Amino acid sequence: MAGEITETGELYSPYVGLVYMFNLIVGTGALTMPKAFATAGWLVSLVLLVFLGFMSFMTTTFVVEAMGAANAQLRWKRMEARQDEEDDDSSSSASDSDVLAQDSYERAEKRPILSVQRRGSSLFEITDRVEMGQMASMFFNKVGVNLFYFCIIIYLYGDLAIYAAAVPFSLMQVTCSALGNDSCGVEADAKYNDTDPCWGPLRRMDAYRTYLAVFTLLLGPFTFFDVQKTKYLQILTSLMRWIAFAIMIVLALVRIAHGRGEGRPPLADLSGIRNLLGVCVYSFMCQHSLPSLLTPVSSKRHLTRLVLLDYVLILAFYGLLSFTAIFCFRGDSLLDMYTLNFARCDVVGLAAVRFFLGLFPVFTISTNFPIIAVTLRNNWKTLFHREGGTYPWVVDRVVFPTITLLPPVLVAFCTHDLESLVGITGAYAGTGIQYVIPAFLVYLCRKDTQLAFGYGTVNKHRSPFRHTFWVGFVLLWAFSCFFFVTANIVLSETKL
Repeated sequence: MAGEITETGELYSPYVGLVYMFNLIVGTGALTMPKAFATAGWLVSLVLLVFLGFMSFMTTTFVVEAMGAANAQLRWKRMEARQDEEDDDSSSSASDSDVLAQDSYERAEKRPILSVQRRGSSLFEITDRVEMGQMASMFFNKVGVNLFYFCIIIYLYGDLAIYAAAVPFSLMQVTCSALGNDSCGVEADAKYNDTDPCWGPLRRMDAYRTYLAVFTLLLGPFTFFDVQKTKYLQILTSLMRWIAFAIMIVLALVRIAHGRGEGRPPLADLSGIRNLLGVCVYSFMCQHSLPSLLTPVSSKRHLTRLVLLDYVLILAFYGLLSFTAIFCFRGDSLLDMYTLNFARCDVVGLAAVRFFLGLFPVFTISTNFPIIAVTLRNNWKTLFHREGGTYPWVVDRVVFPTITLLPPVLVAFCTHDLESLVGITGAYAGTGIQYVIPAFLVYLCRKDTQLAFGYGTVNKHRSPFRHTFWVGFVLLWAFSCFFFVTANIVLSETKL
């Protein structure tokens, strides 16, 4: 069935969907994970990584179940509308009372057949792409819908701030090292102050903000227009990502095998859990993109198993990347962006490879920034949308793009602490999207399905975690994350 064209677009096989999901989850968060591992300790990091992978898998199955329930609702409404049209046609064509009585009897005979179809597993087949915003409007009340969009908007702002800081930070690290005293790249201890000279009279912070200004001027205008990701751009960025990851893992393994590994990570350090928690949550983020990713899969018979396989592979990859990193480099020498640790001559001899790894985030993140910015702008429009109303040109083309672009650029102007940005985004907005929203979606869609189709109805895409206990467990864990991270931040500020 791969290649068949439907209203959802071109279908692809389950294994292609598995690859797409892998590429979606493994992104920028993976580059900040090694430092978080080194800070929190290898045992604590491993346990938390596995647990958060399990939690993310559970809420992914919640979203898939909600997608099936939403498709059943849409399909049933279409069936009812079609039946009403047939009834109207039959009523308008009948003039004789006997014919009307016969027609009424036939309609009564037809309805039980449709009722049986209600309970059929095909009713829950995922064929229509129902985005999370549409599912929220179907199952949440007005307050819930507004909170959903608020959470999505905060998360996208965090995403843009991370991207806006990562690109100038990478450029500053690479060019200041190459043009400064350390002509070979980042020094072994990786200790630089923002006030240190970069080149000429410019400080490193001056160079960072200059790159940020150029980045904003080049990519910011895309926020005012419509941008769509092309297939070839996606292939190119994915190819670059996997080449970079493969090079880093191989180089770290070779360095460790030759006895040159400098890392001696602690077993556990509770002070690093806050950032590790946020980084891991951010690194497993995919729930908001599942409808567009999984709907085109041609065969969904073993969808849950494929998703589970994906999570196992992602866990193995994250573990391999992070453990090779923390045993290859000293914890105090690991940078926020792991790629920058390979801009050293004693790690990579070829200058081309050093610059490719050092500038890798620049290419991949720059291609995603306009797409996320346009997505955020459209979410703002949806949040304030008035039924049947349109926005004035100035509001539509100036105000919404400006409030989309300005806050993340200001945040990036104030700080380039990527580990904290990823940690806070993941711990707050990420927790809402990954845990709270899927938990409420699956709980409310189950109630709605029972009321609409009867208590005997079985959703063929129901989650393996079908007991209400799991919904409560996810919400409890989400609340614990909010409380722990907030308390940790307050205590840190108090000590300062």
